[in-house]
Amino acid sequence: MHDATHASLPSPWVQRWTPLVPAGTPVLDIACGGGRHLRWFARHGHPVTGVDRDPQAVATARGLGEAIEADIEGGPWPLAGRRFGAVVVTHYLWRPLLPTVLDSVAEGGALIYETFAEGNASVGRPARPEFLLRHGELLALCAAPQWRVVAYEDGFLSPPERFVQRIAAVRAPWGTAEGPARHPL
Repeated sequence: MHDATHASLPSPWVQRWTPLVPAGTPVLDIACGGGRHLRWFARHGHPVTGVDRDPQAVATARGLGEAIEADIEGGPWPLAGRRFGAVVVTHYLWRPLLPTVLDSVAEGGALIYETFAEGNASVGRPARPEFLLRHGELLALCAAPQWRVVAYEDGFLSPPERFVQRIAAVRAPWGTAEGPARHPL
């Protein structure tokens, strides 16, 4: 579905919303693969942590920052109690982990999430419903008052052809005594 060049470049969605991440704060990439987003955030001055179950991917990512090999679907969450200035998730969905994903974002931090959505079975893999976000699912996930959704998309992209859903949200109250928070678009 993705060629090797595309797989090594950071997602345009992640690139676009990087300014939401507070300067110098740690970034967590869940299911980090070979570290394309770890590399991106390290170049932008962030300490990075990646978690993946693939030993080869973790070995590749290890030189970029903290890299943890863990089965986050079948084992315990390896980062219990830790919070990050951003949590990044791309091309990965494990619904039982979603509350932990949200809880891993520090106050003032950002969630940048992009993965496959309903409709993707018509163009390729993944095709099984458990790996595809339902319409509006990321919006519902970030509906609590402590989340400010800055951007959300749910639709079709090409090339390569795929249906995606993506969100950029900040974990913070809408404003302070000084006025509303300003999240640049």
